[in-house]
Amino acid sequence: MRIAYVCHYFPPEPAAPAARVHEFSRAWVQAGSVVSVITTFPNHPLGRIPAAYRGRWWSTERLDGIRVLRCWLYAVPNRGIGRRGLDHLSFMLTCLLFGLPRLGSVDLVIASSPTLFSAVAAWLIARVKRVPFVLEVRDLWPEAIVELGLMRPGMGVGLLRGLAGFLYRRASRVVVVTNAFADRLVAQGVPRSKLVVIPNGADMRLFEPTKSSGAATREALNLDGRFVVAYVGSHGLSHGLEAVLDAAQAQPEVTFLMVGDGADRERLLGERDRRHLDNVVMRPSVERAEVPGLYAAADACLVPLRDVPLFDTFVPSKLFEVLAAGRPVIGAVRGEAREILERSGGAVLVEPERGDQLAEAVERLRHDPELRAELGRRGRAFAEQQYDRTALASRYLDLLHEVVAERA
Repeated sequence: MRIAYVCHYFPPEPAAPAARVHEFSRAWVQAGSVVSVITTFPNHPLGRIPAAYRGRWWSTERLDGIRVLRCWLYAVPNRGIGRRGLDHLSFMLTCLLFGLPRLGSVDLVIASSPTLFSAVAAWLIARVKRVPFVLEVRDLWPEAIVELGLMRPGMGVGLLRGLAGFLYRRASRVVVVTNAFADRLVAQGVPRSKLVVIPNGADMRLFEPTKSSGAATREALNLDGRFVVAYVGSHGLSHGLEAVLDAAQAQPEVTFLMVGDGADRERLLGERDRRHLDNVVMRPSVERAEVPGLYAAADACLVPLRDVPLFDTFVPSKLFEVLAAGRPVIGAVRGEAREILERSGGAVLVEPERGDQLAEAVERLRHDPELRAELGRRGRAFAEQQYDRTALASRYLDLLHEVVAERA
């Protein structure tokens, strides 16, 4: 099968969608498919294009057998709406101008959304190639933007909602990452028969607990002898990381390690310094290969979301990675994410954006090494059984074969 995958994010960018597209595509290549990914020049989340790509409109690369067709975009930091909108629109145009002519023959086109604009480009490519179009929905747009207060209901939101509905209707299948997303789209009129749930998962080999003791990371970050609670991921408006600072203030003997970039990072840095929280260590994003070492260096790991009703439908991808890494999870989530952690047996659960509860959970784990070890064992076993990304990739590939067969 010849697959085209259109995604705004791709390695070496540290974003979760980049890992999903890369790991699925790699598994499909290993299964005998030919995969071409149309994506941007690396720039997320800081909006800085590496020197090797500057002054170019496009490049063609190979990664793990995947043909990577990169296109120029108007790169900006991951914050704000106006300039980010131009960022997304620019890739929609260059995807068509510089990606489509290099693509060659394909059997179907997948768009990973958000963004909706790159999904429009993918639909147009599918039309030109006369092949099926599959829409993969990782976040609900524009609902998430409105819930976070980034846009107010009005003409702009209405246009985005109409665009999302248009793409749902045109897609042969709509692949969602949670059951709650599927229920929400059914309520919006998307036929249940068109919806398929392929959740996020984790690369079980990358996050194998025995591969790293975390000692080198602890030494490099001067964490030896400390009880370490880690958050690794986007410092965005959707994560409620203010509660981590609240917990750190209540637990001065614990080191809170926060690694990542995002729209809320600068504010959090300022707030940390204002409160004189010397036990909060903040580091910028790292390459994906370094993430397992960070998890291994931690005694417990955080999986938080904001206390926003829509986020009951969200499941952070880092949840599966922490479970796979065999680390105890402190989950500050509700809805489907909370249900998964309850089933995993590998987590202590608190309410979102409650620093006091987070501090209590940290204190409990700090004084109970046997509980930490048991939570880690249970979480790893659960992830292996339910959320191995290789197995999920196989399910996804079966679906793609089904879509192509229906068109034949």
